[in-house]
Amino acid sequence: MEILWLAQEEVTSVMDMSSDMQVVERAFRQHGLGRVQMPPKSYLYYTAYNGDLRTMPAYLEEENITGVKIVNVHPGNPARGLPTVMALIVLISPETGAPVAIMDGTYLTDVRTGAAGGIAAKYLARKDSKIIGLVGTGNQAKTQLEALCEVFQPELIRVTSRTKESSEQFIREMADITPCEIRYEENIEKVCDCDILVTTTPTRKPIVKAQWIKEGTHINAIGADAVGKEELDPEILLRSKIIVDDIVQALHSGEVNVPLSKHYISENDIHAELGEVIVGLKPGRTSDEEITIFDSTGLAIQDVASAHLVYERAVSKGLGKQVLMF
Repeated sequence: MEILWLAQEEVTSVMDMSSDMQVVERAFRQHGLGRVQMPPKSYLYYTAYNGDLRTMPAYLEEENITGVKIVNVHPGNPARGLPTVMALIVLISPETGAPVAIMDGTYLTDVRTGAAGGIAAKYLARKDSKIIGLVGTGNQAKTQLEALCEVFQPELIRVTSRTKESSEQFIREMADITPCEIRYEENIEKVCDCDILVTTTPTRKPIVKAQWIKEGTHINAIGADAVGKEELDPEILLRSKIIVDDIVQALHSGEVNVPLSKHYISENDIHAELGEVIVGLKPGRTSDEEITIFDSTGLAIQDVASAHLVYERAVSKGLGKQVLMF
């Protein structure tokens, strides 16, 4: 039996944000209708190395596609010349259980996370949103901005990060992606003067204060994806309509996990899952004054849907290497 092996360069060559947003939105729609199987992420924690490993299986029943992602998060990796996040995805035949393809999932993870942020903003941000603020300028920030530019026509983008140098590099790299000025801001408060705020940091202490968030803001909270991570002042959550990608995962590892554990908020304060909003089971934004939050933990359905898109395009282009399993 042969398995198709796809390296990162091949995955990258067949992915584009617009197409991935379509398949990811379809996956969220199926999630909202209860037509997926997706147990919560399972974690291994490597405390001595400040890292973790996660396994993420999913089955999209309507499309009959299934697979599993194995992914790490090691914030100290860049100092070693390695990515913070590395991932491998295995697509599997639902009929036989045999592996069909193995592919790099590192770039794919960035793209599908950005796609989810763009889709969330499509349903939750004000339609006239013109200013985007980015706290963090890593790979996740790049794909978040790329996806937002698929949905909106921003007039100004404010960015900040731990160093001015990383922000300036981000501005150079994204200049061809965005239709407007990208402006470096020295402090987070200035970045929060925006219509759509995106946070993509690994912090475990809130860095966005409640008094900085004005009415009508939409927030894509991306960075909190493990127990103990938290980017937003809990007071912001109390003022906001909270939409999560998946309730079980969010309770464990999303932006809401710390405020819940400290009883600042309760599960009843979570308004909906994104899929429920997409299919119309629950309302999204209902006024221009409302503050909305999308709490993204990253779902296996996003990975499987995106990987299947990559697989189909790779096969049609004759990409990859057939590897003999047995």
